[in-house]
Amino acid sequence: MAVIDPLVFGQRVRHYRKAAGMTLDDLGAKVSKPAPFLSLLENGKKEPKLGLINDLSVSLGVDVSDLLSADAPSRRAEMEVAIERAQRDQAYRDLGLPYLKPTARLPDAALEHIVRLYGELRGREKSASFTRSEARAVNAELRAEMTERGNYFAEIEALAARAVAAIGYEGQGAMSKGDLNKLAGHFGFKVIRTPDVPASVRSVTDMRNGKLYVHGRDSLDSKRSRTVVLQTLGHFALDHPDPKNFSEFLRQRVESNYFAGAVLVPEAVAVPYLLDAKTNRNLSVEDLKDRFFVSYEMAGHRFTNLATEHLGLKTHFVRSDDQGIIWKAYSNNGVPFPANSIGAIEGQRLCREWGTRQAFVSDARYTIHYQYTDTSEGTFWCATFVETVDEPYAAITVGVRFEEAKWFRGWNTDRRSTSDCPDGECCRTVTDRMAERWNGNSWSSVRPNSHVLAAMPVETIPGVDMVEIYEFLTNQENAAFR
Repeated sequence: MAVIDPLVFGQRVRHYRKAAGMTLDDLGAKVSKPAPFLSLLENGKKEPKLGLINDLSVSLGVDVSDLLSADAPSRRAEMEVAIERAQRDQAYRDLGLPYLKPTARLPDAALEHIVRLYGELRGREKSASFTRSEARAVNAELRAEMTERGNYFAEIEALAARAVAAIGYEGQGAMSKGDLNKLAGHFGFKVIRTPDVPASVRSVTDMRNGKLYVHGRDSLDSKRSRTVVLQTLGHFALDHPDPKNFSEFLRQRVESNYFAGAVLVPEAVAVPYLLDAKTNRNLSVEDLKDRFFVSYEMAGHRFTNLATEHLGLKTHFVRSDDQGIIWKAYSNNGVPFPANSIGAIEGQRLCREWGTRQAFVSDARYTIHYQYTDTSEGTFWCATFVETVDEPYAAITVGVRFEEAKWFRGWNTDRRSTSDCPDGECCRTVTDRMAERWNGNSWSSVRPNSHVLAAMPVETIPGVDMVEIYEFLTNQENAAFR
């Protein structure tokens, strides 16, 4: 027997079943198979055995050759097969879009658009594959180095220490505007704040005239303004040349960000402060934020820089939006971040049982959300703060393994959840009961996202978590009968 294409075979079975006016239950009774099995068969997720093919042929009143034809039975079926194949392709999967089931409610025109857009994507993917692969490889390599170092760069710490010592800054509080101007002068620049800086950049440096332009206070608050200035100065302090490739660009960005943090939260002052807090079992990123007048994100980054090297603590850090999409992440404690097939973390969606997502619906949303999460890799404690300065809001999380939570404020929280993502049945899995009740009976108007083509690994509709949608509908329905 020739090799059977399960997708086409399934479409042909469905075509002839509907032509015969049969339901799945009707056909199942004739071939002695349950309806769910036949559903999987029609969706190309089960391969038929010879005996079943014969039974189907007899029950549907068609020749075996009709079922085994390599051609889809209609243009609609052809497009559904094309979409299914596309979603199995790595180029499509790398978009991180949710699985799209072409239900009867999805019009033919929409299917045509998707099939053609995929064809265009595939063509562009071939021309851009080297650049993408290089970027991912570089990112993975740099993350591995950061993990190996415990996210601690001694040479940049030393450079920052020399710079702040040169201007007499002792790090006993927030770096003042005057201190910042002195540091810029130390590197040969004058900081000029103006609303005329192009919106597409954070700063512009006039190297010929020694001027560093940043946005005025109306568009950039003082915390972020200091960080932007220091990140820019970091490139000169570290003697960065013009990057020749993506690898150099990414490394330079990480190093300049590290320099900014090491200046704003000096190692010589921060480490004794953190050690004292650990002794008192009162470690807190929030205190680091308040002590040095930096953002919670900067304080979280800085804590991970110093925690392994000086406190003996392995940590994880993640910044994500309210949909759980990871924008930044780091770990050396084994936390099971979601990753795609090549290990990329950014752009993946966190399990909604994690504290990073629970913080958005927590009663502690505007303070600190503490939580323990049981995972396949063990139990992790975390502290999450939702930053609301810009849209979209960002959740910033710093966490450790269960056994090291005792050193932190909030260790005694009673918030606890269990996450089986990404391997087990968890927040991304629609239950059979939910699917049976709501598949084909709900429709969601998707919230516009500037990152609609970024990695968004959810289910069924791009940008929509169908578990949340079905739960919402169920709750509304139940409320109507109370």
